[in-house]
Amino acid sequence: MTDVIARYDRLIEAGELRPDPDQRATVERLDRLAAELAAPVKQSFLARLAGKAPPRPRGLYMWGGVGRGKSMLMDLFFGCVSISPKRRVHFHEFMIEVHDRLRAERAKEKGDPIAAVVAVIAGEAELLCFDEMVVNNSADAMILSRLFTGLMNAGVTVVTTSNRPPADLYKDGLNREHFLPFIALIERRLDVLPLNGPTDYRLARLGGHPTWHVPIGPVATAAVRHAFFRLTDYPPEDRANVPSEDIKVPGGRMLHVPKALKGVAVFSFKRLCGEPRGAADYLAIARHYHTVIIVAIPIMGPDRRNEAARFKVLIDALYEHKVKLLATADAEPEALYPSGDGAFEFERTVSRLMEMQSEDYLAAGHGRA
Repeated sequence: MTDVIARYDRLIEAGELRPDPDQRATVERLDRLAAELAAPVKQSFLARLAGKAPPRPRGLYMWGGVGRGKSMLMDLFFGCVSISPKRRVHFHEFMIEVHDRLRAERAKEKGDPIAAVVAVIAGEAELLCFDEMVVNNSADAMILSRLFTGLMNAGVTVVTTSNRPPADLYKDGLNREHFLPFIALIERRLDVLPLNGPTDYRLARLGGHPTWHVPIGPVATAAVRHAFFRLTDYPPEDRANVPSEDIKVPGGRMLHVPKALKGVAVFSFKRLCGEPRGAADYLAIARHYHTVIIVAIPIMGPDRRNEAARFKVLIDALYEHKVKLLATADAEPEALYPSGDGAFEFERTVSRLMEMQSEDYLAAGHGRA
Protein backbone atom coordinates (compact mmCIF):
# COMPACT_ATOMS: atom_id res chain seq x y z
CA MET A 1 0.00 0.00 0.00
CA THR A 2 1.41 3.43 -0.95
CA ASP A 3 0.57 6.90 0.26
CA VAL A 4 -2.47 7.42 -1.99
CA ILE A 5 -4.54 4.74 -0.23
CA ALA A 6 -3.16 5.64 3.20
CA ARG A 7 -4.07 9.31 2.84
CA TYR A 8 -7.51 8.45 1.51
CA ASP A 9 -8.16 6.10 4.44
CA ARG A 10 -7.17 8.83 6.89
CA LEU A 11 -9.80 11.12 5.35
CA ILE A 12 -12.42 8.38 5.78
CA GLU A 13 -11.39 7.82 9.38
CA ALA A 14 -11.52 11.56 10.10
CA GLY A 15 -15.07 11.78 8.72
CA GLU A 16 -14.03 14.11 5.90
CA LEU A 17 -15.20 11.53 3.35
CA ARG A 18 -17.84 8.81 3.32
CA PRO A 19 -17.27 5.26 2.06
CA ASP A 20 -17.84 5.25 -1.69
CA PRO A 21 -17.20 2.22 -3.96
CA ASP A 22 -16.41 4.38 -7.01
CA GLN A 23 -13.91 6.44 -5.05
CA ARG A 24 -12.31 3.34 -3.55
CA ALA A 25 -11.83 1.71 -6.96
CA THR A 26 -10.34 4.92 -8.34
CA VAL A 27 -8.02 5.37 -5.35
CA GLU A 28 -6.72 1.83 -5.76
CA ARG A 29 -6.04 2.45 -9.46
CA LEU A 30 -4.33 5.77 -8.70
CA ASP A 31 -2.25 4.01 -6.06
CA ARG A 32 -1.07 1.44 -8.61
CA LEU A 33 -0.27 4.18 -11.10
CA ALA A 34 1.79 6.08 -8.51
CA ALA A 35 3.81 2.90 -7.89
CA GLU A 36 4.23 2.25 -11.63
CA LEU A 37 5.48 5.78 -12.23
CA ALA A 38 8.00 5.47 -9.41
CA ALA A 39 9.39 2.16 -10.72
CA PRO A 40 12.53 2.15 -12.89
CA VAL A 41 11.76 2.28 -16.61
CA LYS A 42 12.58 -0.95 -18.45
CA GLN A 43 13.35 -0.97 -22.15
CA SER A 44 14.76 -3.62 -24.44
CA PHE A 45 18.15 -3.23 -26.06
CA LEU A 46 16.61 -3.27 -29.55
CA ALA A 47 14.10 -0.57 -28.59
CA ARG A 48 16.94 1.61 -27.33
CA LEU A 49 18.84 1.09 -30.59
CA ALA A 50 15.74 2.05 -32.55
CA GLY A 51 15.38 5.25 -30.52
CA LYS A 52 11.89 4.39 -29.36
CA ALA A 53 10.52 6.08 -26.25
CA PRO A 54 10.42 3.70 -23.28
CA PRO A 55 6.94 2.40 -22.43
CA ARG A 56 5.13 4.44 -19.81
CA PRO A 57 2.27 3.52 -17.49
CA ARG A 58 -1.27 3.71 -18.81
CA GLY A 59 -3.04 6.93 -17.82
CA LEU A 60 -6.52 7.57 -16.41
CA TYR A 61 -9.69 9.45 -17.33
CA MET A 62 -11.83 10.09 -14.22
CA TRP A 63 -15.32 11.38 -14.93
CA GLY A 64 -18.41 12.08 -12.87
CA GLY A 65 -20.88 14.64 -11.62
CA VAL A 66 -19.97 17.77 -9.74
CA GLY A 67 -18.67 17.35 -6.21
CA ARG A 68 -17.87 13.64 -6.44
CA GLY A 69 -14.26 14.08 -5.35
CA LYS A 70 -12.42 14.07 -8.69
CA SER A 71 -10.17 17.02 -7.90
CA MET A 72 -9.63 15.81 -4.34
CA LEU A 73 -8.42 12.42 -5.60
CA MET A 74 -6.20 14.16 -8.14
CA ASP A 75 -4.70 16.18 -5.27
CA LEU A 76 -3.95 13.01 -3.33
CA PHE A 77 -2.41 11.30 -6.33
CA PHE A 78 -0.34 14.25 -7.56
CA GLY A 79 1.06 14.88 -4.09
CA CYS A 80 2.16 11.25 -3.78
CA VAL A 81 3.83 10.85 -7.18
CA SER A 82 7.59 11.17 -6.80
CA ILE A 83 8.62 11.54 -10.46
CA SER A 84 9.90 14.79 -11.90
CA PRO A 85 9.09 16.75 -13.96
CA LYS A 86 5.34 16.55 -13.48
CA ARG A 87 2.60 19.10 -13.99
CA ARG A 88 -0.99 19.66 -12.95
CA VAL A 89 -2.94 22.28 -14.88
CA HIS A 90 -6.52 23.25 -15.72
CA PHE A 91 -7.33 21.86 -19.17
CA HIS A 92 -8.53 25.19 -20.54
CA GLU A 93 -5.33 26.93 -19.44
CA PHE A 94 -3.26 24.16 -21.03
CA MET A 95 -5.04 24.50 -24.37
CA ILE A 96 -4.52 28.27 -24.39
CA GLU A 97 -0.80 27.60 -23.97
CA VAL A 98 -0.88 25.01 -26.77
CA HIS A 99 -2.46 27.45 -29.22
CA ASP A 100 0.06 30.15 -28.26
CA ARG A 101 2.89 27.71 -28.95
CA LEU A 102 1.35 26.60 -32.23
CA ARG A 103 1.14 30.21 -33.41
CA ALA A 104 4.82 30.69 -32.57
CA GLU A 105 5.79 27.52 -34.44
CA ARG A 106 3.73 28.41 -37.50
CA ALA A 107 5.46 31.79 -37.63
CA LYS A 108 8.79 29.97 -38.04
CA GLU A 109 7.45 28.18 -41.15
CA LYS A 110 9.56 25.12 -40.34
CA GLY A 111 8.07 21.63 -40.31
CA ASP A 112 5.01 20.35 -38.48
CA PRO A 113 3.99 22.77 -35.69
CA ILE A 114 2.07 20.14 -33.71
CA ALA A 115 5.06 17.79 -33.66
CA ALA A 116 7.28 20.64 -32.46
CA VAL A 117 4.88 21.56 -29.65
CA VAL A 118 4.54 17.90 -28.62
CA ALA A 119 8.33 17.65 -28.31
CA VAL A 120 8.50 20.72 -26.06
CA ILE A 121 5.64 19.62 -23.78
CA ALA A 122 7.00 16.07 -23.51
CA GLY A 123 10.31 17.53 -22.38
CA GLU A 124 8.57 19.53 -19.67
CA ALA A 125 6.58 16.77 -17.95
CA GLU A 126 6.58 12.98 -17.72
CA LEU A 127 3.18 13.21 -16.03
CA LEU A 128 0.44 15.62 -17.11
CA CYS A 129 -2.60 15.95 -14.84
CA PHE A 130 -5.58 17.94 -16.12
CA ASP A 131 -8.51 19.36 -14.20
CA GLU A 132 -11.86 19.43 -15.99
CA MET A 133 -11.28 18.27 -19.52
CA VAL A 134 -14.02 19.88 -21.57
CA VAL A 135 -14.01 20.75 -25.27
CA ASN A 136 -16.09 23.77 -26.28
CA ASN A 137 -14.57 24.97 -29.53
CA SER A 138 -13.56 23.60 -32.91
CA ALA A 139 -10.01 24.98 -32.64
CA ASP A 140 -9.32 22.60 -29.75
CA ALA A 141 -11.31 19.74 -31.26
CA MET A 142 -9.35 19.75 -34.52
CA ILE A 143 -5.92 19.24 -32.92
CA LEU A 144 -6.55 17.10 -29.83
CA SER A 145 -6.17 13.70 -31.46
CA ARG A 146 -2.77 14.47 -33.00
CA LEU A 147 -1.59 16.39 -29.93
CA PHE A 148 -2.37 13.66 -27.40
CA THR A 149 -1.32 10.80 -29.67
CA GLY A 150 2.04 12.53 -29.92
CA LEU A 151 2.31 13.11 -26.17
CA MET A 152 1.45 9.52 -25.29
CA ASN A 153 3.80 8.15 -27.94
CA ALA A 154 6.52 10.36 -26.47
CA GLY A 155 6.08 8.65 -23.11
CA VAL A 156 3.90 11.20 -21.29
CA THR A 157 1.39 9.69 -18.86
CA VAL A 158 -1.92 11.56 -18.87
CA VAL A 159 -4.39 11.70 -15.97
CA THR A 160 -7.48 13.85 -16.33
CA THR A 161 -10.83 14.62 -14.73
CA SER A 162 -14.05 15.54 -16.54
CA ASN A 163 -17.72 16.01 -15.84
CA ARG A 164 -18.54 13.93 -18.93
CA PRO A 165 -17.75 10.44 -20.19
CA PRO A 166 -15.42 10.45 -23.21
CA ALA A 167 -18.27 9.76 -25.66
CA ASP A 168 -20.01 13.00 -24.59
CA LEU A 169 -17.03 15.33 -25.13
CA TYR A 170 -17.71 18.04 -27.73
CA LYS A 171 -21.23 16.68 -28.06
CA ASP A 172 -23.11 18.31 -30.97
CA GLY A 173 -19.96 20.32 -31.78
CA LEU A 174 -19.18 21.68 -35.23
CA ASN A 175 -17.54 19.05 -37.47
CA ARG A 176 -17.55 16.59 -34.58
CA GLU A 177 -16.64 13.73 -36.91
CA HIS A 178 -13.08 15.11 -36.96
CA PHE A 179 -13.02 14.90 -33.14
CA LEU A 180 -14.06 11.25 -32.89
CA PRO A 181 -10.47 9.92 -33.20
CA PHE A 182 -9.66 11.72 -29.93
CA ILE A 183 -12.51 9.92 -28.15
CA ALA A 184 -11.23 6.63 -29.56
CA LEU A 185 -7.72 7.50 -28.35
CA ILE A 186 -8.95 8.12 -24.79
CA GLU A 187 -10.89 4.87 -24.69
CA ARG A 188 -7.95 2.93 -26.15
CA ARG A 189 -5.02 4.45 -24.24
CA LEU A 190 -6.52 5.53 -20.88
CA ASP A 191 -8.45 3.67 -18.19
CA VAL A 192 -11.89 5.32 -17.99
CA LEU A 193 -13.12 5.39 -14.38
CA PRO A 194 -16.58 6.66 -13.31
CA LEU A 195 -16.99 8.68 -10.12
CA ASN A 196 -20.73 8.99 -9.56
CA GLY A 197 -21.11 8.03 -5.92
CA PRO A 198 -24.03 9.09 -3.73
CA THR A 199 -22.39 12.11 -2.06
CA ASP A 200 -22.07 15.53 -3.69
CA TYR A 201 -19.34 16.92 -1.44
CA ARG A 202 -19.35 20.38 -2.95
CA LEU A 203 -23.09 20.82 -2.47
CA ALA A 204 -22.85 19.24 0.98
CA ARG A 205 -20.15 21.73 1.94
CA LEU A 206 -22.41 24.59 1.00
CA GLY A 207 -24.61 22.86 3.55
CA GLY A 208 -27.88 24.44 2.47
CA HIS A 209 -26.55 27.84 3.55
CA PRO A 210 -27.56 30.95 1.57
CA THR A 211 -25.25 31.94 -1.27
CA TRP A 212 -26.39 35.61 -1.43
CA HIS A 213 -25.69 37.63 1.71
CA VAL A 214 -27.06 41.11 2.51
CA PRO A 215 -26.24 43.71 3.62
CA ILE A 216 -22.52 44.20 3.11
CA GLY A 217 -20.83 44.02 6.49
CA PRO A 218 -19.02 41.80 8.96
CA VAL A 219 -21.78 39.14 9.12
CA ALA A 220 -21.95 38.71 5.34
CA THR A 221 -18.16 38.73 5.04
CA ALA A 222 -17.85 36.04 7.72
CA ALA A 223 -20.42 33.88 5.90
CA VAL A 224 -18.59 33.83 2.57
CA ARG A 225 -15.24 33.44 4.33
CA HIS A 226 -16.49 30.30 6.08
CA ALA A 227 -17.89 29.02 2.77
CA PHE A 228 -14.46 29.46 1.18
CA PHE A 229 -12.84 27.40 3.93
CA ARG A 230 -15.50 24.67 3.63
CA LEU A 231 -15.11 24.43 -0.13
CA THR A 232 -11.30 24.37 -0.14
CA ASP A 233 -10.42 22.67 3.17
CA TYR A 234 -8.12 25.64 3.81
CA PRO A 235 -7.38 26.15 7.52
CA PRO A 236 -9.19 29.25 8.82
CA GLU A 237 -6.16 30.12 10.94
CA ASP A 238 -4.17 30.60 7.71
CA ARG A 239 -6.63 33.02 6.14
CA ALA A 240 -3.97 35.74 5.84
CA ASN A 241 -1.97 33.43 3.58
CA VAL A 242 -4.63 32.34 1.06
CA PRO A 243 -2.77 32.07 -2.26
CA SER A 244 -3.38 34.27 -5.27
CA GLU A 245 -2.76 33.34 -8.88
CA ASP A 246 -2.73 34.67 -12.43
CA ILE A 247 -4.76 33.12 -15.23
CA LYS A 248 -4.33 33.67 -18.93
CA VAL A 249 -7.00 35.53 -20.91
CA PRO A 250 -7.35 34.73 -24.63
CA GLY A 251 -5.02 37.08 -26.45
CA GLY A 252 -2.15 36.56 -24.03
CA ARG A 253 -3.07 38.92 -21.20
CA MET A 254 -2.85 37.75 -17.60
CA LEU A 255 -5.65 38.32 -15.07
CA HIS A 256 -4.72 38.52 -11.39
CA VAL A 257 -6.98 36.59 -9.02
CA PRO A 258 -6.53 37.90 -5.45
CA LYS A 259 -7.53 34.64 -3.75
CA ALA A 260 -7.79 31.27 -5.47
CA LEU A 261 -7.61 27.68 -4.32
CA LYS A 262 -8.96 24.35 -5.61
CA GLY A 263 -11.20 25.92 -8.22
CA VAL A 264 -12.62 28.63 -5.93
CA ALA A 265 -11.82 32.30 -6.66
CA VAL A 266 -12.53 35.42 -4.60
CA PHE A 267 -12.90 38.90 -6.13
CA SER A 268 -14.23 42.27 -5.09
CA PHE A 269 -16.96 43.79 -7.27
CA LYS A 270 -14.70 46.81 -7.74
CA ARG A 271 -11.90 44.67 -9.19
CA LEU A 272 -14.21 42.71 -11.49
CA CYS A 273 -16.60 45.40 -12.68
CA GLY A 274 -15.13 48.73 -11.62
CA GLU A 275 -12.14 48.31 -13.92
CA PRO A 276 -12.23 48.12 -17.74
CA ARG A 277 -12.82 44.45 -18.51
CA GLY A 278 -14.55 42.54 -21.26
CA ALA A 279 -16.14 39.22 -22.09
CA ALA A 280 -12.76 37.52 -22.58
CA ASP A 281 -11.83 38.20 -18.94
CA TYR A 282 -15.12 36.86 -17.63
CA LEU A 283 -15.05 33.79 -19.85
CA ALA A 284 -11.54 32.97 -18.61
CA ILE A 285 -12.82 33.14 -15.02
CA ALA A 286 -15.92 31.07 -15.81
CA ARG A 287 -13.90 28.35 -17.51
CA HIS A 288 -11.20 28.26 -14.85
CA TYR A 289 -13.22 28.24 -11.60
CA HIS A 290 -16.18 26.14 -10.51
CA THR A 291 -17.05 28.63 -7.72
CA VAL A 292 -16.65 32.42 -7.61
CA ILE A 293 -17.13 34.59 -4.53
CA ILE A 294 -17.81 38.28 -5.21
CA VAL A 295 -17.75 40.69 -2.29
CA ALA A 296 -19.26 44.17 -1.92
CA ILE A 297 -21.75 44.29 -4.82
CA PRO A 298 -23.37 47.75 -4.59
CA ILE A 299 -26.81 48.96 -5.59
CA MET A 300 -26.50 50.21 -9.17
CA GLY A 301 -28.26 52.71 -11.37
CA PRO A 302 -27.63 55.05 -14.31
CA ASP A 303 -24.70 56.58 -12.43
CA ARG A 304 -23.04 53.16 -12.48
CA ARG A 305 -24.05 52.17 -15.99
CA ASN A 306 -20.58 50.93 -16.97
CA GLU A 307 -20.23 48.77 -13.85
CA ALA A 308 -23.74 47.37 -14.38
CA ALA A 309 -23.00 46.55 -18.03
CA ARG A 310 -19.85 44.65 -17.03
CA PHE A 311 -21.71 42.88 -14.23
CA LYS A 312 -24.34 41.66 -16.73
CA VAL A 313 -21.63 40.20 -18.99
CA LEU A 314 -19.93 38.61 -15.98
CA ILE A 315 -23.14 36.94 -14.76
CA ASP A 316 -23.91 35.70 -18.29
CA ALA A 317 -20.49 34.02 -18.44
CA LEU A 318 -20.80 32.46 -14.98
CA TYR A 319 -24.35 31.29 -15.67
CA GLU A 320 -23.54 29.73 -19.05
CA HIS A 321 -20.68 27.76 -17.47
CA LYS A 322 -22.71 26.74 -14.39
CA VAL A 323 -20.28 28.46 -12.00
CA LYS A 324 -21.43 28.56 -8.38
CA LEU A 325 -21.78 32.17 -7.20
CA LEU A 326 -21.53 33.35 -3.61
CA ALA A 327 -21.81 37.05 -2.91
CA THR A 328 -22.11 39.85 -0.39
CA ALA A 329 -24.29 42.70 -1.64
CA ASP A 330 -26.11 45.83 -0.55
CA ALA A 331 -29.43 44.41 -1.76
CA GLU A 332 -31.18 41.28 -2.97
CA PRO A 333 -30.87 40.69 -6.74
CA GLU A 334 -34.25 42.23 -7.60
CA ALA A 335 -33.23 45.47 -5.86
CA LEU A 336 -29.70 45.80 -7.26
CA TYR A 337 -30.80 48.09 -10.11
CA PRO A 338 -34.11 49.45 -8.81
CA SER A 339 -34.96 52.14 -11.33
CA GLY A 340 -33.80 54.45 -14.06
CA ASP A 341 -32.41 54.02 -17.53
CA GLY A 342 -31.03 50.50 -17.86
CA ALA A 343 -33.25 48.87 -15.25
CA PHE A 344 -35.25 46.93 -17.87
CA GLU A 345 -32.10 45.48 -19.45
CA PHE A 346 -30.96 44.38 -15.98
CA GLU A 347 -34.02 42.17 -15.48
CA ARG A 348 -32.43 39.15 -17.21
CA THR A 349 -29.45 39.42 -14.87
CA VAL A 350 -31.82 39.46 -11.89
CA SER A 351 -33.55 36.34 -13.20
CA ARG A 352 -30.23 34.55 -13.58
CA LEU A 353 -29.03 35.59 -10.14
CA MET A 354 -32.20 34.15 -8.66
CA GLU A 355 -31.83 30.87 -10.56
CA MET A 356 -28.18 30.61 -9.53
CA GLN A 357 -29.33 30.27 -5.92
CA SER A 358 -31.57 27.26 -6.68
CA GLU A 359 -30.67 23.73 -5.64
CA ASP A 360 -30.94 22.48 -9.24
CA TYR A 361 -28.41 25.06 -10.41
CA LEU A 362 -26.04 24.40 -7.50
CA ALA A 363 -26.17 20.65 -8.24
CA ALA A 364 -25.27 21.13 -11.93
CA GLY A 365 -21.78 20.31 -13.17
CA HIS A 366 -19.31 23.02 -14.04
CA GLY A 367 -18.90 23.75 -17.75
CA ARG A 368 -21.13 24.40 -20.70
CA ALA A 369 -23.63 21.69 -21.60
